[in-house]
Amino acid sequence: MVNAVMLVGRVGKDPEMRYFESGRVKTTFSVAVNRPTKERETDWFDIELWGRQAEVAGEYVRKGSLVGIEGRLDFNSWSDDSGVKQTKPYVRGSNLRLLGSKGDRGGDTQFTEG
Repeated sequence: MVNAVMLVGRVGKDPEMRYFESGRVKTTFSVAVNRPTKERETDWFDIELWGRQAEVAGEYVRKGSLVGIEGRLDFNSWSDDSGVKQTKPYVRGSNLRLLGSKGDRGGDTQFTEG
């Protein structure tokens, strides 16, 4: 069985970094990926990175940046105020590629989870 996700798209807003008492760091952001259709539909994916990848994303990724993400599909689950179980998918990234920003024709930089 394989749970693998590969995305290339533009970041929807500046990443949010969060530091924990344990010393770990998590960065989250969303990525827009255009479908190759005449209607140019866009799919949005929530991304979560940890450790060194999270630090790199927090420092270099900005709204509009073109990024490549490799990782796995995971799910957050919780109960809402009325006790109904809710589930939301996200991509837990293991490999971040900085492909350049909208106005940047810069090189491809890769950061892999260590």
